[in-house]
Amino acid sequence: MKRKNPIIYAFIDSQNLNLGVRSMGWKLDFKKFRLYLRNKYRVQEAFLFIGHVSGNEMLYADLQKHGYILIFKPTLEFHTGGKTKIKGNVDAELVLHTMIEKDHFDEAIIVSGDGDFHCLIEYLVDQKRLRRVLVPNKKYSSLLRKFNQYIVEISELKESLIKKKTKISGRSKP
Repeated sequence: MKRKNPIIYAFIDSQNLNLGVRSMGWKLDFKKFRLYLRNKYRVQEAFLFIGHVSGNEMLYADLQKHGYILIFKPTLEFHTGGKTKIKGNVDAELVLHTMIEKDHFDEAIIVSGDGDFHCLIEYLVDQKRLRRVLVPNKKYSSLLRKFNQYIVEISELKESLIKKKTKISGRSKP
């Protein structure tokens, strides 16, 4: 039996989301995004899958304060050409936690444009439990094209979700 107000959870690939909007030249305000999920889709729980990097504790605390449940992935550092790259692919964790939580929600929102989530999205559609797939921009995987009726491009919401630069100066004007 369908509830009048279904329980909706969001499962967010933070790296795909972050890099996707940054590739378009703007930064996502994660506080505004959590409010958007709550107000637009009535998302009760928002699971944010993120690589754990030492030194980012303030970021993690802020994300939790804004209402995200953080699921950490250990990261690996690679050194190539004098640069350090950090890798923390969260795909397996996102799929696993969606399945762990499936008895607690009626519908899910997947936030990623990554084709690796095709099987999860297909499963949720088959179970009539997919609300939406929020992709960062138009450059999402062609594997997800068959789910176009569920797709919402976050880039279309830029004006309401952009992180505004704040001016902080050392002294106030007289």
